[in-house]
Amino acid sequence: MNPLLSKLQPYPFERLAKLKASAPYVGDKSHIALSIGEPKQPAPEVAIDAIQKSFDELTQYPGTRGLPELRSTISDWINRRFHTKVCADTEILPCNGTREALFSIAQALVAPESLIAMPNPFYQIYEGAAYLAGATPLYISARDTSVNTPDYDSIDSATWGRVELLYLCSPDNPSGQCHTLQDFKKLFELADKHNFVIVSDECYSELYRDGTQAPLGILDACRQLGRNQFTNIVAVHSLSKRSNLPGLRSGFIAGDRAVIDTFFKYRTYHGCAMGLPAQRGSIAAWSDESHVETNRRLYDEKYRYVEQHLTPDLLTGIPDAGFYLWLPVGSDDLAYAQSLFEQQNVTVLPGQFLAREVNGKNPGKGFVRIALVAPLNECKEAIHRINQHWDTYNAEA
Repeated sequence: MNPLLSKLQPYPFERLAKLKASAPYVGDKSHIALSIGEPKQPAPEVAIDAIQKSFDELTQYPGTRGLPELRSTISDWINRRFHTKVCADTEILPCNGTREALFSIAQALVAPESLIAMPNPFYQIYEGAAYLAGATPLYISARDTSVNTPDYDSIDSATWGRVELLYLCSPDNPSGQCHTLQDFKKLFELADKHNFVIVSDECYSELYRDGTQAPLGILDACRQLGRNQFTNIVAVHSLSKRSNLPGLRSGFIAGDRAVIDTFFKYRTYHGCAMGLPAQRGSIAAWSDESHVETNRRLYDEKYRYVEQHLTPDLLTGIPDAGFYLWLPVGSDDLAYAQSLFEQQNVTVLPGQFLAREVNGKNPGKGFVRIALVAPLNECKEAIHRINQHWDTYNAEA
């Protein structure tokens, strides 16, 4: 066995399953799962139709670079969404969702015994990618754990000098916070000085709130700051959240052509080219915005209900984007999540499962992450049960 596998920690949902097993629900209420960020809203018909019409292409091997028309469609979408021109031939590579790209890019770019920096809390793929590349994770916590923008100033210059890759997530998982142009400017200066690659995970970028400005993407930040070559910068996007197509496993990476070229070489051997029907469905999905607008409206309905009905003790604000709530529940998020499941049959994810202890503190402790992915009526019922439980839980505490 690869000895690096022994460094991998159990996935958050494996830990959650053990927590729930220790205090099972025995009542008659239906289960409401708010723990996993798996979209439940309808997939777009335009993508489904395109996939069904291309089943005959299953007899063909797909190319690693993807169809030229897929890369062209992605380039057009980036230009519409981020007002930024990206070369379809040299600066875009289709991938099997953000997860595949985020993991494998570390294997392609990073030397053993270097540092890979990441937010804390974080998407656990970043950590696993670091360990299996033979690198060490550098966890960057936020000053304010309710916001979760990493405190980049807390890392000294010598440590930055050992970093070869930085993962960032904007909009953030779990808080929904977005990086500002000033945040990106600071990171670009650090990357230039210390020569590391920035990988921006932007899979939630299209799920922003109604009436608010669309989140700034790293490629748009490059344009605004005059970095037209995208040196050491790549963005990763996906159809999973934007288009409710997590099972399609379709996304892309775009940016620095030298990084893309290196990553292409790795993926040629990795054997992860996207199937042609999936590419046809992706072309249709990236070409259509109407289903994305509908998707946002459905999430906005849920957030409006939360804002009006969730007990104020738990609600610190509505996130900029995404479909999560990051709720403060007291000092013991494990006890809260366990109690909520045991008494109300509602599953949420303890915040400390999403983070690691740094300087004696786990920044996820005392929070839970709620994914508003269930249908609206289920989300309403869940909020009602959470409010009921909070009164009892507070009284017992």
